[in-house]
Amino acid sequence: MTATPVRVVLVDDQPLVRAGLRVLIADSAGLEIVGEAGTGSEAVRLARDVRPDVVVMDIRMPGMNGIEATALITAGPGTARVLVLTTFDDDEYVYGALRAGASGFLVKDMDLDDILTAIRVVAAGDALIAPSVTRRLIGEFAARPEPAAAPRRRTVEGITDREREVLTLVGRGLSNHEIATELTISPATAKAHVGRLLTKLPARDRVQLVITAYELGLVSASR
Repeated sequence: MTATPVRVVLVDDQPLVRAGLRVLIADSAGLEIVGEAGTGSEAVRLARDVRPDVVVMDIRMPGMNGIEATALITAGPGTARVLVLTTFDDDEYVYGALRAGASGFLVKDMDLDDILTAIRVVAAGDALIAPSVTRRLIGEFAARPEPAAAPRRRTVEGITDREREVLTLVGRGLSNHEIATELTISPATAKAHVGRLLTKLPARDRVQLVITAYELGLVSASR
């Protein structure tokens, strides 16, 4: 039985960028382009109409930008996950995208194989970016809250002591295998704990678990 392909929408105001990604994805097993958009508003409409699994989203576009579009897509119907196109020189945009519900990040000049892997990983709801990047990016994000959110400190009930330990390690940017080593458990058990945390908190993906760990004070931006 053939697996259902990951349905992808490409969003970028540069036709050449979309064309390059289109060719890359067309030659890749298990991925399918179901739409393209050149603006944020077009992306929101496409996400509603074609219900993709992943939206590969540029940030800087005329009219509605990628951050605004991400917020509307993640708050709307369907289960589309947004993968933002960015560079690490654009941190302020990345923080905005995180707050809007983005599941992860691509750098436009990264290896093509890494781009394909990132799309598949986000579609599966798993970790997207390397732990070292997670620590840097989310640490900076947590250190720069919006003014209205500065005093915010979440509390949460219903998670076990072990799940709290796992959440702390997720917040520090550890992968499931690294968590398993740290806690002397199997990778499958670590993955199961992460899955239960996603359900209990609730969180769309691992990136939001990292943010939750910071909001709960389990990790700090300096760790």
